Amino acid sequence: MEGKGVPSWASFRPLHIGGCGCHIQPGVAPMPSVEDVFGCHVEDGVTFWAQSIERNHEISQITTDLARICPTMNAVFGNPDLDKIYGGLFSEDQCWYRCKLQQVTSDETCTVIYIDYGNSETLNRSNIVELPESLQFPSIAKKYRLWGLQLPSNMELSQFAKAKEFLSSLIFEKQIRVRHKVTYKDNTVVVQAEFGNTDIGEEVAKKGLAERCKSISSMNYNGDRKVDGPVCPTKNINMLSPTWKNRYVENIPSGEQQNIQVIIRQKGRLNEQRIPETKYEKNSSGNNALFTKERLTSSEYVNMVKAKQDQKLMEEEEKLKAERDVALQNCKVLASQIEQLNSDFQKEMETSKEIIKDLERNLESSVRNKLKDLSTKIELLKTVRHANMSDRFGDDLSEAIRVVTVECLSVPLSLQKLDDSWTEYNLAQEMIRLCKDVGEIEMSIVKRNLVQQNLYSVVEEFITEAEKLPLCSRTEKLQALSRTLAETYGQVTEAEDSENIFDMFHEWKCGKMEEFQRVRKDTDDSLGQLLLWFCCIRKYFDLTSDESLGSEDVVGDIDGLLVKVKVYIDKELDISLVDQEETDKKIILNAYSKVIKKIQEEEQLIRMVELKYRAGVEFKKQILEWLNKSPNVDHLLSIKKTIKCLKAQLRWKLVEKSNMEESDEYSDSDMRNIKEEIVSLRNKIFQDIILEQEEYEKLSNLVQKWFPELPLLHPETGILNYMASGGLLSVSLERDLLDGEPMKELSSKHPLVCSEIHGQKVLLKGYSVGVDTEATVIVKAAQYHKAWSELKEKSDLLPLMFLFFCKSDPLAYLMVPFYPGESLGAVQARKPLILEEIVKVMKGIACGLQTLHKSDLIHGSVNPNNTFALGRERGIVGDFDFTKTADQRSSVNSFGSLILAAPELKMGQPASPSTDMYAYGCLLLWLCTANDKFKMNPDGTPETAGLDLDIKVEKLISRLICPGDRIMTMQVLADECFCTAKAAFMVSPATVPAEDAYEKKDNSEDKVISNEEADPCHNNLKL
Repeated sequence: MEGKGVPSWASFRPLHIGGCGCHIQPGVAPMPSVEDVFGCHVEDGVTFWAQSIERNHEISQITTDLARICPTMNAVFGNPDLDKIYGGLFSEDQCWYRCKLQQVTSDETCTVIYIDYGNSETLNRSNIVELPESLQFPSIAKKYRLWGLQLPSNMELSQFAKAKEFLSSLIFEKQIRVRHKVTYKDNTVVVQAEFGNTDIGEEVAKKGLAERCKSISSMNYNGDRKVDGPVCPTKNINMLSPTWKNRYVENIPSGEQQNIQVIIRQKGRLNEQRIPETKYEKNSSGNNALFTKERLTSSEYVNMVKAKQDQKLMEEEEKLKAERDVALQNCKVLASQIEQLNSDFQKEMETSKEIIKDLERNLESSVRNKLKDLSTKIELLKTVRHANMSDRFGDDLSEAIRVVTVECLSVPLSLQKLDDSWTEYNLAQEMIRLCKDVGEIEMSIVKRNLVQQNLYSVVEEFITEAEKLPLCSRTEKLQALSRTLAETYGQVTEAEDSENIFDMFHEWKCGKMEEFQRVRKDTDDSLGQLLLWFCCIRKYFDLTSDESLGSEDVVGDIDGLLVKVKVYIDKELDISLVDQEETDKKIILNAYSKVIKKIQEEEQLIRMVELKYRAGVEFKKQILEWLNKSPNVDHLLSIKKTIKCLKAQLRWKLVEKSNMEESDEYSDSDMRNIKEEIVSLRNKIFQDIILEQEEYEKLSNLVQKWFPELPLLHPETGILNYMASGGLLSVSLERDLLDGEPMKELSSKHPLVCSEIHGQKVLLKGYSVGVDTEATVIVKAAQYHKAWSELKEKSDLLPLMFLFFCKSDPLAYLMVPFYPGESLGAVQARKPLILEEIVKVMKGIACGLQTLHKSDLIHGSVNPNNTFALGRERGIVGDFDFTKTADQRSSVNSFGSLILAAPELKMGQPASPSTDMYAYGCLLLWLCTANDKFKMNPDGTPETAGLDLDIKVEKLISRLICPGDRIMTMQVLADECFCTAKAAFMVSPATVPAEDAYEKKDNSEDKVISNEEADPCHNNLKL
């Protein structure tokens, strides 16, 4: 278009050129992801325009070219009202500087505004010229949107203006740095804007002028790649068009555009009423600029509506995208399902074809298959019928119920009478024991004798009745029945205990048998009908037969008959083979449990009858001698008298021997004869003492069983003292009668005397006793002797032979076997035990401690001087001081530098089996290391770390000497160290002295071996 003048906008500063936001021309390089820009225009609280600093040179060049082509004009001033923008003068593809038509005043003039500055003026149309192509330049400013923010949907106009003003204060005419996130299709760039250290988006969000996006799936980091978003299309408008619509208004719905027009018109009227005269400012060319407040407000409202519409479009687009993705996914799933269904359909079709073929083949041989299946089931039915079905319907249980109910043994009639008579007899015996007066004793004895006669008669009656009972055969039958039922029904479990269990079982069995017989009859009947059909069909197909039958009469309902036969056979097989129901099993098991209980009760009754029978026979055998008389003690008194005479003779011979030794007429032959007579007298005395002990034992049994009155009628015999000592106490033994050799080197506190009786060396151990301690010694010795007598040699305890008191001195003597040089201390000093010997010896000592602990006895004096290794193989535990308590014995238990007293004893805790096990552990440690000097831990236990011990042995010792919960004898005997044939006890060669070294030490260290402080009654005496 040919121009007639120079437009006034040619003089504007180049900084704001290009603010129109024209499209980028093809071929221009994409924008970088981070750039520095100057802010130039704000559309709303989150959208602004800016131009890159890197294009300053281009802007300067444009300014120079414009100054050269277009003369400089005076600048225009004013604030445009964007609500009244209707079009533009130039197309975007041709403009360098964009202006928009504001108002057409006449055919020759028009009012235009300039977006960069917001100025407006009235120009003649002849003054508008078309720029040459050399000055047509791409847009320099770009439109930016803050990342992650959107305008609130309910935002008011005042808040919208405030947000716009705040964003303008942050970016206008300022150099800011933007980081590109994504680019919309309308070339709007979503960025993270920063001014120095200030994040502009964060500041806007903090002020509450914008809200954070709920969904930003479309704002991922895609660099400068264009994505779907609110697009603002622009139309190519003819330059001569009188009107030009705003491209932002095009995106507003028609209804909203009408509302905007109404608002604009209303605001125009208000302005005309309020301002009667419009103010203009004339520039040097005579053009006027129009400024109105209402125009600015209407422009802001349009921008807000546009921003809301953009945001709504974005949300709808996001929703549509999500729905599209879901729909695509569903389509894929449906396609996969359709494909799978097609595949399954093809497989089903193929399978159906195969089934049809099989059915066709089976139809060809249906009769053959039916008869084959029927013959197989008949063969199985034959096997089942020949099998024993007793366990199926409880036939064996029915027989067992009959055995334990009908054939059960009846309780002997005299059993209750026998129990009553025994109770009465025991009461009469107890009354005799409680008697204190001789007259009362005689009356009680008379009453007891009458009860005894009655008991004898009842016992005879019971024996006669019990001998008629088939106890042995009945026991065998019950045991065989129990074994048979156990093989069939397994282990007995807890079941209901009811009186009518057998009745319930009988009703169940009758019902099951009735059902089974009915099914079996149906099976037999159906098979008979089938057999009859075969006979008829045979005649029909016999061509030589003259009998004429119709085909329908012959064939009949053969299919129905075969089905019926099959059904009945299946029913019988189900009853015979299929597992019973839980209700049936419960009834059978309840009956089985009740039968077993009855068997056990009857077996218990049989055992009780047998015990009472044997007791009755023994009573009848023993009491028959004493029915009409009482035992006397004459024989015991006679033995005592004989012993007394022999002791007098022995004393005389001892005096005679002493006189001869001091006489000048000493004769070797006479002395030899006297010594032989002394030995003979001693042997006779001991023989009579043994007879005395036997008579005491006989009388003690009579006292315990039949005649408790003997100790009361004959107190001179001392039967009660003998019984209290468990048979140890002897009043006939005297210290002076024994040719004892004092053992002063072994003990200095208590007299120890070695003697010989019938060729056996014995040791007399003397204890100081008083009137108050004499009974205590007897009781403690009796407890030890009882623990030994129950197991004898298997007890692994040193046996006690006799206990007697000295008549002249307050001493009690205990006679025990003497094992010289057999104590562990002596054996180790002479020649240490080897590995296998240690195992055997320590196992025996553990068994001895177990025997004591089972009898509630605490040894308290387990040490090398009081434990023995007989023959270097058998270990036994020696007796202990019966005048001391377990605490007193345990507190002083030691051996050399090895303290065998448990640490807890020093803290005041009483002695216990645990303290014995501590001493046992220390003894084992001493044997394994051949050393009695150990480092002690702070808790008082010896330190085992660093010792040359096997791992198993060290573990066992640590469990024995630990300060906490120690193991007991049973656990010790079960330890792997004693379970194997050879123990893993490792003894360091350096700790074992040479054999000749022990020979040298044998005589020099005798006194060290016998530890007098540990126990005054040691048995490890050395020859």
